[in-house]
Amino acid sequence: MMHSSPLFFQSVPKITLYDPLSEMLGAAQKGIVHYAYSDIVKLAGHSCPTVAGAYLMLLKGLTLLYGDKTPVRGEIRVTVKGNLGEGVVGVIANVASMITGATDTGGFHGLGGKFDRRNLLFFEPEMIEDMVLERLDSGKRVVLSYNPTIVPSDPQMASWLQMTLSNQADEQISELFRSAWQERVKTILIDFAEDPRLIQTRISDQREAE
Repeated sequence: MMHSSPLFFQSVPKITLYDPLSEMLGAAQKGIVHYAYSDIVKLAGHSCPTVAGAYLMLLKGLTLLYGDKTPVRGEIRVTVKGNLGEGVVGVIANVASMITGATDTGGFHGLGGKFDRRNLLFFEPEMIEDMVLERLDSGKRVVLSYNPTIVPSDPQMASWLQMTLSNQADEQISELFRSAWQERVKTILIDFAEDPRLIQTRISDQREAE
């Protein structure tokens, strides 16, 4: 069987949520929705350390936020470090929005006063950490930081990237670059996923000033 994406995508744990809106409208049986890393890659259009880190922060953050219960999509407030439009802020926010349902002002307005997905996604340039997830029902919060620098890349990566961007890379160099790029993503998602230095977490039961 031919695979259109790297095989390691299939080894990344999925994120499962309960979406009451999906249940009510019959979009998902019993409202259970599963997100795989490959789904996030389709959203972003690429697989990179930023996309991998955003996915891992949500995977770990939602587990800490809900424990052995299923996270509820649409009932989670998300705050992302930075201003929308800067750097990779939008990429991280898009991943968080897809998984949690949280949007700023452009999301679903709701039905009959329920299921409003707006005003749940915020941006905070002064925040120290990278992401905060908060349950609307309890106010419990998980604060997350991501440090991909602990995962080294191939020493030739920068050179191969520059050659690729300047159209100077032949097919061999292009393939070396693609393989090295995804190997680092794989290392982040698989080999370092449980390394406490990669994703740092802090739990808070009440809102704090960042």
